[in-house]
Amino acid sequence: MSHKHIVFIVNPKSGVERQKEISRAVTAHLDTQLYTHEILNTQYAKHGTELAREAAAKGAYAVVAVGGDGSVNDIAHGLVGTSTILGIIPKGSGNGMARTMGIPLDVAAAVQLINRGKVGNIDVGYANERMFVSNAGVAFDALISKKFAKSKKRGLMVYSWLVTKYLWLYKTWKFNITIDGKKLHENAFMVNVANGTQFGYNFRIAPMARYDDGILDIIIIRKFPKILGGLIAFRAMTGTIAQSPYVQHHTGKEITISHPSLSLMQTDGDAHPCSNSITFRVVPGAQRVLVP
Repeated sequence: MSHKHIVFIVNPKSGVERQKEISRAVTAHLDTQLYTHEILNTQYAKHGTELAREAAAKGAYAVVAVGGDGSVNDIAHGLVGTSTILGIIPKGSGNGMARTMGIPLDVAAAVQLINRGKVGNIDVGYANERMFVSNAGVAFDALISKKFAKSKKRGLMVYSWLVTKYLWLYKTWKFNITIDGKKLHENAFMVNVANGTQFGYNFRIAPMARYDDGILDIIIIRKFPKILGGLIAFRAMTGTIAQSPYVQHHTGKEITISHPSLSLMQTDGDAHPCSNSITFRVVPGAQRVLVP
């Protein structure tokens, strides 16, 4: 029986200890009756996309992203359109997509999930041709992504601190939003287009979203009294955000969001400059993925 080849791609900025931990876990838990493997490290930004593309071109059975949503995005970017399967070992700070999919945060358990070899399909979103797997957005979340990326420290405490600090400083904008031809004008604090349920840390911006239903979920958090920020965050943590009177939920396949001053967006937690109008679309079932 021929073995299937798996390529693990590790983001080494996460430290030497992590590389050793991954190597140990793979050696200890990967089923060598089924798989051969190699572990590669990314050397620079977007290197994961190139490595994944090369692995797919060489006929790898699966490429496993070892990292957070940014790493998953990079690897998926290199795999989409090929027959190579995406795997995830969650090692980022928030791990939104892994949590959405129910992939264990424990490395050994995540490797054992790969052994089971259960494959599903996930939809892939595009925001002006920038791919996203979990979610994309243009307002408060894009600002926080930018600030979080610049922060020397990671983790929930830093994330919470940034959210709290900028919550009080942030000015809402009146966005023009079109969802499958239906036009809205909303004074919004956040407009998030979700394929997965959360940003990470179980902060569920779109608890009703499904990554395999062929549609995107649009969450609009309208201008709200700042004093209620904590309550809205609590709703996100408990999966009840859509029940807030300040939150609207829509679904669609093609969404356009525009504002004359729009210049920043986030895809899977990475902030990028953008034009003043962004079109979001979904490609149903675009990527095969190892699922629980």
